[in-house]
Amino acid sequence: MPDLAFESLYRHGFARVAVAVPRVRVADPAYNVEETLLLACQAADAGAVLTVFPELGLSSYTSDDLFHQDALTDAVEAALGRLVAASADIDTVLVVGAPVRAQGRLFNCAIAVSGGVVLGAAPKSYLPNYREFYEKRQFAAARENLANQITIAGRRVPFGADLLFTATNLDGFVFHLEICEDGWVPLPPSGFAALAGATVLVNLSASNIVIGKADYRRALCTSHSARYLAAYLYSAAGHGESTTDMAWDGQALICENGDLLTEGERFADHPQLITADLDLPRLAADRLRTTSFADNVHDHRDHLVRLRRIEIELPVPTTTVELRREIPRFPYVPADPTARNERCAEVHHIQVEGLSTRLRATGIQRVVIGVSGGLDSTQALIVAAKTMDRLGLPRTNVLAYTMPGFATGARTRNDAHRLMRALGVSAAEIDIRPSATQMLRDLNHPAADGVRQYDITYENVQAGERTAHLFRLANQHNALVVGTGDLSELALGWCTFGVGDHMAHYSVNASVPKTLIKYLIAWAVDTDQFGADAGEVLASILQTEISPELIPTTDSDATGPGQSSEATVGPYELQDLHLYNLLRFGYRPSRIAYLAWQAWSDTARGSWPDLIPADQRNAYDLPTIKHWLAEFLRRFIQTSQFKRSTLPNAPKVGSGGSLSPRGDWRAPSDASAAAWLDELARNVPDR
Repeated sequence: MPDLAFESLYRHGFARVAVAVPRVRVADPAYNVEETLLLACQAADAGAVLTVFPELGLSSYTSDDLFHQDALTDAVEAALGRLVAASADIDTVLVVGAPVRAQGRLFNCAIAVSGGVVLGAAPKSYLPNYREFYEKRQFAAARENLANQITIAGRRVPFGADLLFTATNLDGFVFHLEICEDGWVPLPPSGFAALAGATVLVNLSASNIVIGKADYRRALCTSHSARYLAAYLYSAAGHGESTTDMAWDGQALICENGDLLTEGERFADHPQLITADLDLPRLAADRLRTTSFADNVHDHRDHLVRLRRIEIELPVPTTTVELRREIPRFPYVPADPTARNERCAEVHHIQVEGLSTRLRATGIQRVVIGVSGGLDSTQALIVAAKTMDRLGLPRTNVLAYTMPGFATGARTRNDAHRLMRALGVSAAEIDIRPSATQMLRDLNHPAADGVRQYDITYENVQAGERTAHLFRLANQHNALVVGTGDLSELALGWCTFGVGDHMAHYSVNASVPKTLIKYLIAWAVDTDQFGADAGEVLASILQTEISPELIPTTDSDATGPGQSSEATVGPYELQDLHLYNLLRFGYRPSRIAYLAWQAWSDTARGSWPDLIPADQRNAYDLPTIKHWLAEFLRRFIQTSQFKRSTLPNAPKVGSGGSLSPRGDWRAPSDASAAAWLDELARNVPDR
């Protein structure tokens, strides 16, 4: 929605929805409609475009045989008229539950109302008539409907369980209505609706409470949202329903793609309203890429084509509605310590499984690895050591070499030696400066004679010498070269192609992003994987600035490396977020910039992993994000794909994706980034 401010969530495909649980009085529609309207106004003020209320909320669910009393049905019709008239001044689509008399029957209906009109009504498909439920005593099921339209509030409106309400002014917002038991059957109506395009599945429920039922409902709603790649909104009857034989907890849930976004207070004796911001482009991206979802659509095509689409215009706020949903700063790293430790353990096991399987398959029992004292080679060395443990081989079968060059710092060199000793691997050092100097001299490069010409040739001669040594060492010792480069570097093309750190016999970090590498090492320390000595040096490595250490510092007072990777390719913590959203979902650059801005513009917003001290928590304004996103797009789309097209084998570790042309990512090496850069320039402000 380009006419909205960049800061508005609706411009970027989010949609705020609400689930309401009002107070009710049994068989008192006049009271119930006023309570409904109070919450509806609150939802509209909050910027929600859709607000869902419980099953039979205008009459109360527990009216029992009173449903067949003319006085009650007349009062419901009057309450509906009041609701429809009032909705003209309430900027949210209301979905309310009410009994509707039609075709000589009484239907339990979900009714959509907006802008002073009824948009449509969906009767309940499955009426429970077991244990405490006797709905067939009062109501007819949707299958007994004989007409596509009925009269509600003096207007002919679409009627049926087959209605898809399709927003014309918010891409990807299509909602479908079902009622309570409909969501509990093996093949719920919402499942077919999702296959037909519905992204927001709505369930108006009564559902009395018994022990354990709330947990089951929660699991049911989240699993529906995961299975159908959709949002699922659930509102259950609450305070005020009759407790003659049952009790009510008023459970309110909003789920999306397997995640519980928010849940209301159960057993509240006051009205409650919960809201959540749905991510419609994320749902669209997952459906687009999940080919089996499309296959399932094809298999049920005969049924799906009969569903009816009702075009509606949502009351999207024209004012700026700020996003309330937390965007994780580190999409590859859970902020919760327990979840993070589980993630790190899982990644570690995948890496070890990958390398150990390759060694078993080849019959080779040794590996060669270059150890720089930096993050990537440290994690690869950890995996190699644990692989030997898994195979029942001595860690001395890991042939580890540190290979100082022209810019290797004392700290990283010392840490490399300390780490190799602490892990008990075979440790050695090869000084590559003589061979690198000889190559520079062969190339007639001025640096061979001491001239400070630190260009790409100067850097790649060193990187190439290291890799060439490793491969020849592998030949000599009947070993495999273990690659150390990570996902973030491959995305940015920050590796030396061919005879350089791009190449190995087998890589273990190739689908692990830089931000996660840090936490894998921290996890090894926290869980005492290798003892106190190793833990001490690993902690030191975690504090080392990320650098290829290929260019010497020219500052005599400098204490760190003369070259910073992040000064060239951008902050990895920011670029990893860009990578995740481009690779996993294919979002347009302006949306990626918006998500990055939401995640990184304010250090006080959202959750931080506890391993990042307060004084090391960074913030980035929108111009900075735009700058580094442009750098990322140029590198990822246009300049570095050829490196990824010839990657060595490596295990995929996460749903965030890998860049292997065999595992996850196939792209042309000669693509232009112009379309991405143009969209970024046009739609992200320079402020």
